[in-house]
Amino acid sequence: MSIRFSHRLLGLLLVGASSMSVSLAHSTHPASNPLPLSAQEVGISPWGPDDEIGRLNLITAASRAAILSRLDGSKVYDLATDYYLGMPSWQDAGDPHYQFWMTHTPRGTAVDDPMGVGDEMNAVRSYTGTAFSMYSHTGTHIDALNHFGIHGKIWNGFKADEHLGDRGWNRTGIEKFPPLIARGVLIDVAAAKGVDMLPDQYRITRQDLKDALARQKTVLKEGDIVLIRTGRMKLFNDPKAYMNAPPGMGLDAARYLVEEGGAMIVGADNLSFETFPSEVPDDYVPLHTYLLAQQGAPIIELIALDELSKDKVYEFAFIGGPLKIRGGDAAPLRPVAIPIR
Repeated sequence: MSIRFSHRLLGLLLVGASSMSVSLAHSTHPASNPLPLSAQEVGISPWGPDDEIGRLNLITAASRAAILSRLDGSKVYDLATDYYLGMPSWQDAGDPHYQFWMTHTPRGTAVDDPMGVGDEMNAVRSYTGTAFSMYSHTGTHIDALNHFGIHGKIWNGFKADEHLGDRGWNRTGIEKFPPLIARGVLIDVAAAKGVDMLPDQYRITRQDLKDALARQKTVLKEGDIVLIRTGRMKLFNDPKAYMNAPPGMGLDAARYLVEEGGAMIVGADNLSFETFPSEVPDDYVPLHTYLLAQQGAPIIELIALDELSKDKVYEFAFIGGPLKIRGGDAAPLRPVAIPIR
């Protein structure tokens, strides 16, 4: 998500709650003992002063072998969204929307002959080419640890004044991420509450997660990639509705996933993982600050989870990887989920 919020975008995010019949008990309460994050420091890595990938260090040869040895193989779930013109994006915050255009078409090539091969060849060999551009936090993507920091520092104490140039960060760039192969866990909060989609601005609590896990009979383990379903992906093809006042995670719930559940990566099917307005007075994105800057835990956003929910697949092998954009603070992700035995 973008660090820049326009008044218009804030208006979209803060519009009132839905009338759906789901209990909102505690949904707007502040996190348990929220600390003023402006007074805190970034996390220093237990993996050493040169660490740039944080909790991704939990991926090891043994952990990969353990999950890959359990593959079922009967079905593969594609967890990525499509990219399409007009799709949900952060353009109201000043970021470029997704653009797609033709660079070569069979008819145009016959007229222009850009390769200089002549009319006869162009009539036989039909040439199509395209180009696209977008903000890095568009569609299914994963945030790098440099996306948000505190007082000009990011994870492990790297400083913008020393490590951020005109070509991006020279530390913690998204290209440093290894291929993501780990146990994946779906926490289907919407299903646990008996609704297709959580209401606008619903703030998921620690208890919501515990209730959903108990309903699913799922136990979290250290090194999991934990994905939260709000049901919001049902609105993905209606960009304005999808963007407007999304539900999301609360800070205490995020703490539960990382500090007690051992999550390596967290993600959700909503716009920005957390919801708005912030529950911390001096931080408008407290979950991004906590997870990226203090815990070294990457965040996946806009991940498609409805098919997993439909088939009640709560535990699986997660396999994917971001584009290796040097110095990038995020990149598109094409993840798949494979059921395990």
